[in-house]
Amino acid sequence: MKRRSLIKAFVVSATMSFIGFTFTVQAVDTIKVGILHSLSGTMAISETPLKDVALMTIDEINAKGGVLGKKLEPVVVDPASNWPLFTEKARQLLTQDKVSVVFGAWTSVSRKSVLPVFEELNGLLFYPVQYEGEEMSPNVFYTGAAPNQQAIPAVQYLISDDGGGAKRFFLLGTDYVYPRTTNKILRAFLHSKGIEDKDIQEVYTPFGYSDYQTIVSNIKKFSAGGKTAVISTINGDSNVPFYKELTNQGIKATDIPVIAFSVGEEELRGIDTKPLAGQLAAWNYFESVDNPTNKKFVEDYRAYAKAHNLPNAGTVVTNDPMEATYVGIHMWAQAVEKAGTTDVDKVRTAMAGQTFSAPSGFTLTMDPTNHHLHKPVMIGEVESDGQFNVVWQTDKPIRAQPWSPYIEGNDKKPDSPMKTTD
Repeated sequence: MKRRSLIKAFVVSATMSFIGFTFTVQAVDTIKVGILHSLSGTMAISETPLKDVALMTIDEINAKGGVLGKKLEPVVVDPASNWPLFTEKARQLLTQDKVSVVFGAWTSVSRKSVLPVFEELNGLLFYPVQYEGEEMSPNVFYTGAAPNQQAIPAVQYLISDDGGGAKRFFLLGTDYVYPRTTNKILRAFLHSKGIEDKDIQEVYTPFGYSDYQTIVSNIKKFSAGGKTAVISTINGDSNVPFYKELTNQGIKATDIPVIAFSVGEEELRGIDTKPLAGQLAAWNYFESVDNPTNKKFVEDYRAYAKAHNLPNAGTVVTNDPMEATYVGIHMWAQAVEKAGTTDVDKVRTAMAGQTFSAPSGFTLTMDPTNHHLHKPVMIGEVESDGQFNVVWQTDKPIRAQPWSPYIEGNDKKPDSPMKTTD
């Protein structure tokens, strides 16, 4: 009896050990990746689709065998358009959830909120949205546009005869670092083109602002002084009341063109775009781009939306930050395969020079020194169906200039996030 009990105890112990071993293998057999996007609050209109396309991309990679033979396991958190909460959630992903990389953030204030966390803990963030530049970090890869890949070409277009030959500029943005720094750069650029301060007006509104009646009226008054264009850096759901007010006051693109840097197909989805036909946006990708890679990207996302019962699944659209998210995840996966590990330092090295055939129709390259993508620039006109007709684009991807030459002293800044000034 005693011998049988000992044998039974050994078998149970071995089984428990085996079960424990099995669970350990399962835990190690996935690679956790963080998704850090606002799924509630004023930025949810823009950021929720980035979460969705990130999950689609992860499914796509897993269906092809994962990375290093392991499945990617997404860990999704909601910082709720709350900048301090971004910091908290970033730390949670890196220290508690033990993710190997994070894809996320939209606004520059959210990126700057989490940046110290990634640098302190040596985490890796892929940031997918256009921004104001004036930053490089060894812990961030910027897959959205720098100012010379969006804002500067957009204003050059407005000044040109093709863009209407604007002489006055109304700079309207949400009150935070991205619009203010971008407009600082644009004001200096306009000065270089002979535009004086009296022909430039800046106005800022809080996040979630909705009462644009007086501002739009002031735009009309300002335009009486000469051919005027509006440069919009409004972010989030405030775009809906702004564009509705343009319609209410009868402003058409032929009278006062508005070019937006943060309005894409998703932001226009809930608006009657017929009165906005001809208004402009500057990006590096539009859903309407006609090529086989983009056709598959759009079809795959629509299929994903239906299969996962996303809200308004029948009318989902793709946009620039979604493409940047898709490209960033694939590039990271390629770098991990090249490095043979998810170790941040080794992946960072392997990211240099990574290329990817993007839905934009261009092969994008991660700059080997400055952690920014080389990207094409496109300007699109709003069409009545909410899509964009590309009216101008570069013939090849443009190398990013994180430090704008229009900011004094930037010529002394390092050309790599791994270098520091003396």
